[in-house]
Amino acid sequence: MDFDLILNELSLQNPAPNEQIAQQRMSELIKTIQAVKAQGVKVSLRTKENFHTTILAPNYPLRRWLNDADQIERLFIKTLVTKAPFSTDIANSDIQDIENNASLSEFRHQGEIAIGLGIAYVLNTIAISLLSEECWDCSHIELEFRWLDQDEEVIHELVKIIHASRSTHVQENADLIEQIQERICQEVSDGLQVWNRREELFPNLEFCDAVRRQLEDIRTGKLELQPVVNILFELQKCCKNWNNGYFNLDGYPIEESGESTGQTHLNIVHNY
Repeated sequence: MDFDLILNELSLQNPAPNEQIAQQRMSELIKTIQAVKAQGVKVSLRTKENFHTTILAPNYPLRRWLNDADQIERLFIKTLVTKAPFSTDIANSDIQDIENNASLSEFRHQGEIAIGLGIAYVLNTIAISLLSEECWDCSHIELEFRWLDQDEEVIHELVKIIHASRSTHVQENADLIEQIQERICQEVSDGLQVWNRREELFPNLEFCDAVRRQLEDIRTGKLELQPVVNILFELQKCCKNWNNGYFNLDGYPIEESGESTGQTHLNIVHNY
């Protein structure tokens, strides 16, 4: 499972006054997404269907920007997994209803219907914006959430979501991103799924064949699955933060032997 970033379609409504500023906005968007990837997660960008026809500046659609962008930025956008519409591959009727404006609930930002921001709230993930207005220059966004209760009365609630339009916003939300990543890791159902998703979930770990055999023995419902996933996640955090020198496990709930208090042991080598 990828770490879903939800593109805020409201941030695409105001084109830049010229091509140069449009290019600066796209460069900042790319830096923001790269900052999320630097947290050690595999990301995909969920957008509305018409993302590639976005007008970035007068007579300057996204397709023209692709021709003008440098090779690194162009390749990044082309290789980034972009899922459209928002609800693609999500087994959640609420998401589809929000996108189709057909649900009994809605999300608004400063009075405007906010589909992408609302979906980011429902999925408990990050909303990404093009830095096209001052209101998107923030690490959190407040939304008005309206829905009908069982008595068909309209209920109003203010909710907050994680948001980024600069790489610094990602750094401000690093702890929350880590929590989301941990939740994703905990959604595996058996050891074989952990093994098949190892590069996605634990990009800084390298698994040997002995670990594969151990993981394949952990079936659905076995009590040792969650302790193993927890240890792998702690090792991933430790290795992600280790650049050189002595490999120090201080501050992590893992013994030097690689065992936790539950005595779960896996043979893992750091990928450096």
